[in-house]
Amino acid sequence: QLQASGGGLVQAGGSLRLSCAASGRTYSNAVMAWCRQAPGKEREVVAAIRFSGGNTYYKDSVKGRFTISKDNAKNTVFLQMNSLKPEDTAVYFCAAKSYYDSIVDYTRAPAYDFWGQGTLVTVSS
Repeated sequence: QLQASGGGLVQAGGSLRLSCAASGRTYSNAVMAWCRQAPGKEREVVAAIRFSGGNTYYKDSVKGRFTISKDNAKNTVFLQMNSLKPEDTAVYFCAAKSYYDSIVDYTRAPAYDFWGQGTLVTVSS
C-alpha cells in the first residue's frame, strides 16, 4: 500500500514537498517513483529512485528543480519540488516496483506494479 500526501495550491516559483509512505511488503530492493498526469495527457514518470543504492532518474523538464529522496527505515519516498511552474500542474502519484530488474524501463509508468492515490498539485501563474 502506498499513501501519498503533500499536494496543494502554490504560486509559480514556489515549493511543495510530497511524501509517499509504503507498507505491506518489503521494499529494500524496490524502485519507487513519482509520476504525474495532467488533464488530457499520459501519465509520466517525473522521478524515480532505487531503495538499494539510491540511483535516481529525473525527467528532463524537472532536473535541477525536483529532488527525489528516501528514508529506507520508514519506507518513505519524498519529492521536493522547487521553482514550480504552471506546467507542473497535475495529479501526482507515487508508484513502486517491488524489485529492481535491469531490463525494465523505469522511466515509463507501465513499469510500476503498485500505485498510491493521487495528490493534486496546482501551480498558479
